[in-house]
Amino acid sequence: MSILRKLLVTAAATAALTIGAVQAHAQDNVRIALVVKALGIGFFEAANEGAQEAAEELGNVEIIYTGPTDTTAEGQIEVINSLIAQNVDAIAVSANDTDALVPTLKKAMDRGITVISWDSGVAPEGREMNLNPSSNQLIGEMCVKMAAEHLPEGGGEVAILSASATHTNQNNWIAEMKKVLPDYPGVNLVTTVYGDDLADKSYREAQGLIQSYPDLKAIIAPTSVGIVAAAQAVTDAGKAGEINVTGLGLPSEMAGHVESGASKSFAIWNPIDLGYAATMIAYNLATDQATAEPGAEIAMGRVGTVTLDENREGAMAEPFVYDASNIDKFKDIF
Repeated sequence: MSILRKLLVTAAATAALTIGAVQAHAQDNVRIALVVKALGIGFFEAANEGAQEAAEELGNVEIIYTGPTDTTAEGQIEVINSLIAQNVDAIAVSANDTDALVPTLKKAMDRGITVISWDSGVAPEGREMNLNPSSNQLIGEMCVKMAAEHLPEGGGEVAILSASATHTNQNNWIAEMKKVLPDYPGVNLVTTVYGDDLADKSYREAQGLIQSYPDLKAIIAPTSVGIVAAAQAVTDAGKAGEINVTGLGLPSEMAGHVESGASKSFAIWNPIDLGYAATMIAYNLATDQATAEPGAEIAMGRVGTVTLDENREGAMAEPFVYDASNIDKFKDIF
């Protein structure tokens, strides 16, 4: 074989290898880790359904659904460190603590991993952007409004059963609730307690509220775990119809409590849409189809677009109210 022919063959082989490598790279899955507050929570399992839907729609996405066994920052840090070691392409986290995760997530970003927070946000230095399920203002006002609508004439005592004292979203919503209290003079907020998003602890905290405040008329639980536990505690105490449990919950988990009268109404965004939207955003950022900067508009597939504010945060949608008139329609969906 002549030298010229050898050179041509070598060049052709090199080109073929290069093309093959590019094609193989193009076919590689984009690995997006959906890190939730804790495994075994229905809200986050529904969010995973949406993430899987987005992955199927995109075609080259692998979802790693993961989280700790309890709602602690330490548990999430351990999970995130494992994901960094796996060199995933993106991490989308619902944070158990707004600040504690920052150093670990900064390490992930330093390694070239796209990091966003959703549902419960991370401090700005620890993520590229944050997707709120709705606006904090609308959620807070909706919770107070639902409680006020079913108080006796003249108003009554209302308590809040939250998740953890460090949960970003819970604290933001409670702050917004307190801001609108002057608009609802019948709502007498007596205390706030924390169930740490654990069913048994939330149940005990609700029992404590019932015992400590004999004139209690409503419990607002802006957590899908807490609202179910509170409704069950009210039912077990024989107070269904006397103490109204409202807040944020899943139709599938609250249908029986609406039927029993323990809950007159509650609200939630669609967690399926939330997981779907977070995945779409993470994908668009990880593949450089979007940039997380103030004023940026990022596509969220069928959910629409989100526009980021000066803190690189955006809201997905308004909360939707569920009650006896529509619960049967939604209880088999999520």
